[in-house]
Amino acid sequence: AEIERHPAARRVITGGEVQIERLKRTLIVWLREMLSGPYDSKYEQRRLEVGHRHVEIGLEQVYASIALSRIRIGLIAVLGSNWTGDQAGLAATMRSLNKVIDLDLAKIEDAYHAEFLARQQRLDRLATIGQVGSGVAHELRNPLNNIKTSAYYLLNVANPPAEKRDQHLKRIQQNVQTADRVITTLSNYAKMPVPDLRPTNVRQVAEEALSENGQPANIQVVHDWAPALPPALADADQLRIVISNLIRNALDAMPTGGTLILSGRSGNSVEVTVTDTGVGMSAQQLARITEPLFTTKAKGLGLGLALARSILEKNQGSLHVTSQPGAGSTFTVRLNAVTH
Repeated sequence: AEIERHPAARRVITGGEVQIERLKRTLIVWLREMLSGPYDSKYEQRRLEVGHRHVEIGLEQVYASIALSRIRIGLIAVLGSNWTGDQAGLAATMRSLNKVIDLDLAKIEDAYHAEFLARQQRLDRLATIGQVGSGVAHELRNPLNNIKTSAYYLLNVANPPAEKRDQHLKRIQQNVQTADRVITTLSNYAKMPVPDLRPTNVRQVAEEALSENGQPANIQVVHDWAPALPPALADADQLRIVISNLIRNALDAMPTGGTLILSGRSGNSVEVTVTDTGVGMSAQQLARITEPLFTTKAKGLGLGLALARSILEKNQGSLHVTSQPGAGSTFTVRLNAVTH
């Protein structure tokens, strides 16, 4: 009768009276278990399944909460009218009854909460996919247009000068490399494998990352490594991606030249610091610098620092950034030290 009074509840009863009768029997079994136990992990799992089933059929949480409230009121009324012992025993039994109903309600609410988070994460992933898709389209359109115009020139100009031909071939090669970097960055962000954590020489990894990026003539590189720096627990290949990204960002922040400082310290953790004397960042930029798709560059997908942060979190580490407009930036990687 109560179900019939509420269309939103009635809507999920698709099996008619047969389903209602089945639910009555299920409710009786559920009540017997609640009053008799045993209150073990299987009992807990069955309570969670009730909540997940409510979510699955689309029953709003308010109806589950109201149903438990009605059951509570009914059981307390029956208990009070049939109790033959003393008042202290009745009070203790009511406390126990309320406790077990509260625990059941908590489990059902936990199932609703877990499903809400799962749905929110799915929506967030869809939103991120849309943003990434837009960003990838933007980043790939320019190199593809450049490739297209160079290919058109080579296909349609009869006997082009060797210098012009080589210029367009080089342009195609450079833009293919640009497109490949965009796709590689996106792939790394989406499918970074579980790290292989081993004792890692962070100075060696940092110097390898520096070598990969090269050293522009207008950039001075300063090394400031503490002696006897202990190894860090990290995946060396993934750490190289992080430091290489930080070095590349530092070089991009100094288009007219400057100083790049690589340093390492240890204490409770091992710290690798990449400092530049470049353009720096505002407080607003600093607050968003590791967000996916946020970038301070005229060109860039905005996944580099988000990828670095994600890698470090998987390596049980962290990334910390300080910066001032016009005074450069400092990126500090912290990792667990290997002490034995």
